[in-house]
Amino acid sequence: MTRITFARAGDRMRDFARRVRKFVPLRGATGCFPTVRPWDDRTVTADASRTDDANASPPEGGGLAESPFLLACRRRPVPHTPVWFMRQAGRSLPEYLRVRDGVPMLESCARPDLVVEITMQPVRRYGVDAAVFYSDIMVPLKAIGVDLDIKPGVGPVIADPIRDAAGLAGLRPLVPDDVPYVTEAVQGLVGELGATPLIGFAGGPFTLASYLIEGGPSKNHERTKAMMYGEPELWADLMSRLADLTIAFLKVQVAAGASAVQVFDSWVGAVAPQDYRESVLPHTRRIFAEIEPLGVPRIHFGVGTGELLGPMGEAGADVVGVDWRVPLDEAVARVDPGKALQGNLDPAILFAPWETVERRARDVLARGRTAEGHIFNLGHGVLPSTNPDVLARLTDLVHEASTEDAP
Repeated sequence: MTRITFARAGDRMRDFARRVRKFVPLRGATGCFPTVRPWDDRTVTADASRTDDANASPPEGGGLAESPFLLACRRRPVPHTPVWFMRQAGRSLPEYLRVRDGVPMLESCARPDLVVEITMQPVRRYGVDAAVFYSDIMVPLKAIGVDLDIKPGVGPVIADPIRDAAGLAGLRPLVPDDVPYVTEAVQGLVGELGATPLIGFAGGPFTLASYLIEGGPSKNHERTKAMMYGEPELWADLMSRLADLTIAFLKVQVAAGASAVQVFDSWVGAVAPQDYRESVLPHTRRIFAEIEPLGVPRIHFGVGTGELLGPMGEAGADVVGVDWRVPLDEAVARVDPGKALQGNLDPAILFAPWETVERRARDVLARGRTAEGHIFNLGHGVLPSTNPDVLARLTDLVHEASTEDAP
């Protein structure tokens, strides 16, 4: 009883501190960021809390080693189930709408002061266990010269879709100097977040390929699949280049201080298991293999991927994200041992009465206890019209309920 009381008190104190910070000006707003350094493999230190990093040095300050989020990623005991939300920084927050007013999406991703502010907003408001870097999967493509825009109500639109070898030749590698604003923003966030880990992210190769080939969002991905089926050599070249792009973008974020990374392959659920294994998995596996020496947890997520959970688990991530369509205890049976799971409350449930939200969230927590490690999240991103107060209440519920149920 005493343990539960103190755990609750600790959560309340952390939550109060984060909410108070909402009224404290960010150092980023005055431009006081740490010095920007170019990326170099040798500057990335392995994390001492990973069991497979025998020669790792302790993280600076030591606070991140006790992060419930990072512990859960590594399938270690946690004081409570950690929680964060995909798209937690975004259109559901009134403070986000205020700072984004009149600022195009891609411009906001290239301004470190805005990136820091927007990333911090849900951490202050909700007291989540991790921040996710505010950016977009299109940012590295824009940085290497792809003519694209993100149009409100539509999504990414590519001016010149890539459908042949000539178009593919224009996809050059990403170097750190292409995205100095990413390095600056991540370093600024690390200083703001303290013991709260920052999740870096990038788009998965299939999803990026689909946008490039289709020219924008697609329901059926017909041109994408046509290249995958009918021009396998061209497809493999495109996927290899996009894997390189994702690797480079993630390395920039980790070198600047990101504590974990997530690969969002949002549309890969459109692919059949056999096609995934033959045409996507080799490239995704290479992404995670290249990131492994950096010593940060790796998360893999896609939408509609219930039939792909097995091969996605084989791609090499430490955590497999599960959307709302597959119960977590069923996902445990589909993913090989040695992985933590993340998810998976249906984002639409947040519009139901609180009693329903609580019942379904407790069910997710109960099923999550069958996994070797569990990070509570939604089964996809926060919907734009979601009530932020419900997310705040849900965060408190996850912390309290998982503490009550601890052995």
